[in-house]
Amino acid sequence: MKKIFLLSALLFLALASFSQNVFSLFGKANTFFDLFAAGKFEEAHGYFSEEGKTKVTAENLKQFWTNMEARLGKVKSIDATGSRNQGEFYAVTVSGEFQYDKQDFVLMFDKSEKLVGMHLPPKAVSYRAPGYADSTLYKEKSTYIEWPGHQLAAVVTTPKDGNSFPIVVLVHGSGPNDMDETIGPNKPFKDIAAGLALNGIASIRYVKRTVIYPQEFGKTYTVKEEVLDDALAAIALAKKVEGVDLKQIYVLGHSLGGMLAPRIATLAPDLKGIILAAAPARSLSDLIIEQNKYMVAQSKDTSAVMQKNLADAITEIEKTKLTKLANNMKPDSILLGLPASYWIDLNNYNQVETAKKLKQRIFVIQGGYDFQVSETDFNLWKEALSSNSNVNFKLYPDFNHLFAQVEEKGNMLQYQKPSNVEQRTIEDLANWIKEL
Repeated sequence: MKKIFLLSALLFLALASFSQNVFSLFGKANTFFDLFAAGKFEEAHGYFSEEGKTKVTAENLKQFWTNMEARLGKVKSIDATGSRNQGEFYAVTVSGEFQYDKQDFVLMFDKSEKLVGMHLPPKAVSYRAPGYADSTLYKEKSTYIEWPGHQLAAVVTTPKDGNSFPIVVLVHGSGPNDMDETIGPNKPFKDIAAGLALNGIASIRYVKRTVIYPQEFGKTYTVKEEVLDDALAAIALAKKVEGVDLKQIYVLGHSLGGMLAPRIATLAPDLKGIILAAAPARSLSDLIIEQNKYMVAQSKDTSAVMQKNLADAITEIEKTKLTKLANNMKPDSILLGLPASYWIDLNNYNQVETAKKLKQRIFVIQGGYDFQVSETDFNLWKEALSSNSNVNFKLYPDFNHLFAQVEEKGNMLQYQKPSNVEQRTIEDLANWIKEL
């Protein structure tokens, strides 16, 4: 799902493009961290732009550096090592060596050589295939989902032997996603495709349109253009896969894809069923508010500044709850990075009520340690649909948003560790699909 990070992200936007004196920026970056190491956080705070100073305080910087030292130890050396243009910013990479580990930082400067943000890039960690994936037992074929002037790369995964098998179309969560729904070193859709194939079930996964054609999402659009059109095209492609049982076509929607799966099912009534994986039962706006409150609680920052930032963020999020255009508002008016048309369309859609009316089979699965879509949503689905004979539910108490097993609820950092969709989930999905 879409997320708003407050001070934990330390990344703020500027508007103007620029060219920079690289050596000057390298010097500023090095001095900035020298001040950190010396504990001079007020002076370091002075390196931020005026807008940046309203978002990040000297106390925030102190807390950030204290957390770094607690995790990595005292700094041994830290130097600017690279630079690049990044959209409307100039990014300087600073490489740090600490007592216990190494850590890179990326500082974002504006045209006046003032800091507008800072973030920690994830360490490069490679994807590792799950133990249950045996590529000798399934086949993968590259293809495309096409419409006039466009095409999206897709992969059809099928069991190596057999025919008349079910097929599942995998529909992503929000934001740009590749066909594997890659996040850090994790590829949940790739895991699911392999796992299902080993259980005699085919799948289709495809690159999301927002990755390939981002320029088409600059003005007015809705989830029709972002998700629905391509999901329906993938369903049409599934019907053409050799060996598929046309009466056994399913959609697995993850996160936003799960929220929209009931809507997809109404548009494709010949689907056998839908799988709602970590699917919001509430509005996207309410979910974002909950995520922000959780992130602030995780930060353990109880300062008045943080609480004010949270209150200000919630005020902005509340503006997205519109169901029609307000006075002087245009369809392409931007609210939290999305056009008003998007919010209006989504807010006029009730996924729970839509699911209640479906005749197709429904399987709702949820991780108890999911901090993006919480167990609250699972309980809402269960409360609304438990009396429907076509619906099944499964809660995994120790699974996260990617259906990987974790030790605690945690935060975004957990996605930078290699993990896989647990075999228990794969087996539950396969067993449910094969039930008569």
